[in-house]
Amino acid sequence: MKIHIQGGRLIDPARGIDKRADLFLAAGKIVGAGDTAPAGFTANSVLDASGCIVCPGLIDLSARLREPGFEFRATLESEMAAAAAGGVTRLACPPDTDPVLDEPGLVEMLTHRARLPEFAHIHPVGALTVQLAGERLTEMAELREAGCIAFGQANRAIVDTQVMLRAMHYAATFGFPVWLQAQDPFLARKGVAHDGEIAARLGLVGIPVAAETIALATLLHLARESGVRLHVTRVSSAAGVEMIVAARAAGIAVTCDVAVHHLHLCDHDIGFFNPQARLDPPLRSQRDRDALRAGLASGAIDALCSDHTPVDDDGKQMPFDEAEVGATGLELLLPLTLKWAQETKLPLATALARITCDPARVLGIDAGHLAVGAAADICVFDPATGFHVTRENLRSLGKNTPFLGLELPGRVRYTLIDGHLAFDGTLN
Repeated sequence: MKIHIQGGRLIDPARGIDKRADLFLAAGKIVGAGDTAPAGFTANSVLDASGCIVCPGLIDLSARLREPGFEFRATLESEMAAAAAGGVTRLACPPDTDPVLDEPGLVEMLTHRARLPEFAHIHPVGALTVQLAGERLTEMAELREAGCIAFGQANRAIVDTQVMLRAMHYAATFGFPVWLQAQDPFLARKGVAHDGEIAARLGLVGIPVAAETIALATLLHLARESGVRLHVTRVSSAAGVEMIVAARAAGIAVTCDVAVHHLHLCDHDIGFFNPQARLDPPLRSQRDRDALRAGLASGAIDALCSDHTPVDDDGKQMPFDEAEVGATGLELLLPLTLKWAQETKLPLATALARITCDPARVLGIDAGHLAVGAAADICVFDPATGFHVTRENLRSLGKNTPFLGLELPGRVRYTLIDGHLAFDGTLN
């Protein structure tokens, strides 16, 4: 299939390109860019990108697909449709499925099911310990062969620091990255909101920033001791960002990401016990939120993720402290990134880098760019058309998000995965 994407503004942050240019695709690859087609190229299909941005497909570092085990909340088919509608062509999924991704057969089953042309490329994060229990190490080498790109614990802590150090040593020996959330389980115990004025006024049990910084200090010390490549998932505080910057300066191999919800919301958005704002880690103070926005803009935070966690209505229509944690995010990653760029007056190319080439670098893969010969994973979006966040407009089975009812900037027109048209927004 030969496709000509015509009339768009091509933004390729990885290569510093921002200009009007056409793209030419053949056999799932990019074969040319510019005003003139490659010699002998005759398109089978022409996609009109007039008034649109043509950029690499989005890469999401945290998206729960809810399979296996939680099909009542979402299915692989529904969440892959959401990914395509959001311009996401690659995603990493955490290991906290049921059963946990701690055996090669489970990983192979998941990746095999995701091989349809319209499905985004899946990069499973394997469990670091058996059943995520924090006691026995998994067979990481076998899981890597099965397709795991890194190893982590999702949002479950390893309390025994000796087990943690042993896991990091083993991962470092084979060059496996370790992805961990920094949250001390004892300081966070029974907590449901940021430990501050809002939680105190509402009578909610708080989770202090120290829950993140104490856990992060341990992870950074162990990473230095072991030499492992550490990725801190969903950093949530100004103090946490400062610690990671200092650790890098000291020579520790550490990267981090932030969830898109934390870029726009703070603990004030809990309002009158709004369960849509029940997230993990919790929404923190305005100062923390502003520091996360600034850290992402400067590159102190490496990438932005959706932290897509579909939750059914039964899980959210409960009192705040009993509501299930999580929100849908795959279809909102691009609009919320554009909103952040507009509000901070950040160059569009810099903002798009945080959801394309920068997460590709964290994953350690050759993706997130539009060079000739690269896989034709492409997002075409109209920055001037808004996306109205309604339950009806969301393809994910998880219809719950704090942004319901808002009009956000940017609407995906086309998503291509390996040169296959996975989503055509002109048909909606």
